[in-house]
Amino acid sequence: MSDIETIMRTAPVIPVIVIEDVEHAVPLAEALVAGGLRALEVTLRTPAALAAIRAMKQVPGAIVGAGTVTNQEELEDAIAAGSEFIVSPGLTETLGRAAIRHEIPFLPGIANAGDIMRGLDLGLTHFKFFPAMAAGGLPALKALAAPFSQCRFCPTGGISAGNAAEWLAFDPVLCVGGSWVAPKGAPDKTAIEKMAREAMNLRT
Repeated sequence: MSDIETIMRTAPVIPVIVIEDVEHAVPLAEALVAGGLRALEVTLRTPAALAAIRAMKQVPGAIVGAGTVTNQEELEDAIAAGSEFIVSPGLTETLGRAAIRHEIPFLPGIANAGDIMRGLDLGLTHFKFFPAMAAGGLPALKALAAPFSQCRFCPTGGISAGNAAEWLAFDPVLCVGGSWVAPKGAPDKTAIEKMAREAMNLRT
């Protein structure tokens, strides 16, 4: 994958994945990819996360990234595990410079104009709007996006099958992040593939 925009345009939804048992990683990835959701964000919230990234990398068609990356050490661990992109809940200059230095597609979290300006200073224009609903929802993002027309967004946090289409209808939103397509626990492959196919149809 060449850049973060290419990854964001792969599908309308980037599944936000929490893996507690590495045995669940491959079947979950297979079901999501079969349904069309190829860009997979594995959050570094569990001890199994890095092993899950390594396992999911073997699934044909999967573009596997690491989420909840909060510092340079986690960034380097995620890259060593084979992550193809990095998602963070926020943006620090240290983390931003490290991602740029590693030349890895990077989607940092922003919640206000100051965050966006910090990103722009680093040469970044693609951001995760997080936590999307708690930070004011779509009206807040529309207000934030207005002075930053060069920026593109992936809202995450409180996005569901019920409200995703409304977010996706806003032009600066290239995709949304959502956990509803990747429920925790042993994967029901048929159900997950069905949810993934429905998610692919959210952008009309």
